[in-house]
Amino acid sequence: MYTLIFILILFLISIFGTLLYFKTRKQKQAMLEAGSCPSCGSEKKRFRDESSGILFEVSPIESRVLKSHGCSGIVEIEYVCKSCGLKEIHNSVGNGCCSI
Repeated sequence: MYTLIFILILFLISIFGTLLYFKTRKQKQAMLEAGSCPSCGSEKKRFRDESSGILFEVSPIESRVLKSHGCSGIVEIEYVCKSCGLKEIHNSVGNGCCSI
């Protein structure tokens, strides 16, 4: 009886641990897409040109596509932080091949 309860508790802990991992990974990807680093906390710098009134943004995050798996496939993107050197690779769903 105790063995069954122990196995059930271990199973629930492993499920919650896996869900927590995917949640934090998705939050990191959202932060990187927004232009802020999850490691060092650097964010986009915005400044306005006084003479022309144009707003400039400088992002500390650089992104590049590593692999694109077709029109409706997965796109692998590498994010690199200029401030701390953080490198992470995340997957994103492709936008399709629509040329409107």
